[in-house]
Amino acid sequence: MKTLPLIALSLAGLSALCAAERKAGAPEVGKLDPAMGAASAAAANVDWHDVTQWGVEGRAWPEMERLRWFDRFPSTAQKTVTSAVWNLSRDSTGMMVRFKTDATAIHVHYKVVKAALGMPHMPATGVSGVDLYARDDAGKWRWVQVTRPATQEIKAEVIKDLAPGFREYAAYLPLYNGVEFLHIGVPKGARFEGLAPRTEKPIVFYGTSITHGACASRPGMVHTAILGRRFDAPVINLGFSGNGRMDAAVGEFLVKIDAAVYVIDCLPNMQPAAVREKCAPLVKLIRAARPDIPIVLVEDRRFTNDWITPAKKKFHDDNHAALREVYAELVNDGVKGLHYIPGDALYGTDTEGATDASHANDLGFMRQANVMEPVIRAALRR
Repeated sequence: MKTLPLIALSLAGLSALCAAERKAGAPEVGKLDPAMGAASAAAANVDWHDVTQWGVEGRAWPEMERLRWFDRFPSTAQKTVTSAVWNLSRDSTGMMVRFKTDATAIHVHYKVVKAALGMPHMPATGVSGVDLYARDDAGKWRWVQVTRPATQEIKAEVIKDLAPGFREYAAYLPLYNGVEFLHIGVPKGARFEGLAPRTEKPIVFYGTSITHGACASRPGMVHTAILGRRFDAPVINLGFSGNGRMDAAVGEFLVKIDAAVYVIDCLPNMQPAAVREKCAPLVKLIRAARPDIPIVLVEDRRFTNDWITPAKKKFHDDNHAALREVYAELVNDGVKGLHYIPGDALYGTDTEGATDASHANDLGFMRQANVMEPVIRAALRR
């Protein structure tokens, strides 16, 4: 019995020793491998350009007043959409700024709203990063670099030693954070031209956390962004994590957008009864206001472990059946311009397309884009 205090003392001593070692600390990985650390600080000899001076794509209803410039919804939405949708709409997901420069280095200076820069299953590069692409000599969008946020305010060199040439760039804004301001920096003397948002009709996505961007490693890897590059078209992302539920209040804002196509992808946040109750009214609301714009209905992608979790498999089976039923009724009612994407293969069939069974990893996002592209292309008649 007298050994118990000794054991407790020994455990306490071991705990203190471990704490001391943690405090002294092994070197951070960024010190061992600089490529794994934060980006280099921005240089001093830089001209800064405020992106609000020429505008960003993915910011619908630009003429309407906002509480914060980079909010996705105008301020009037606060009175009509749910509080959850409103709060999530303040994330900048789907926004993208374009510019041209001959600079051999590109910097960014921006501040995000939330102190939580990453999530347990999603890195800070995706949650709070700015993701840079450029057009190559053939006009194809190709990845360049992404910021690696370590603080709420980031003033950093994104990339240096760029090949000479005056080319077009696109920077995707954070997926799960809001933005207070964003400036693009180039060395003094470099040529710079901000590119106004394109005026062609956008592809509009309304959906859940997956549309919102969970769990992409960086903003340009969401399927909405991938498809925007493939179609070389503007995109509006109205994904609301956990709250994409075919709400009529969101529908009232959808119809204010003169879209090229509407992609309705809300099933992961809905039960079969809600699908039967809310899908047809949303489609008819859109069709009444926009009689000629195609509408794509998307089944929910399957949890990648539903092969071994019967309840999840049944959920997807029932949800898919409900949406197919509503789709058939709409077609029978004479609603035109409807298209349909089955969900079984959206993540692939090898169980490797998700981070946590539900939310896509980069492979899952690429696979979704591959499945969606031909259907959207047919809807757009391209």
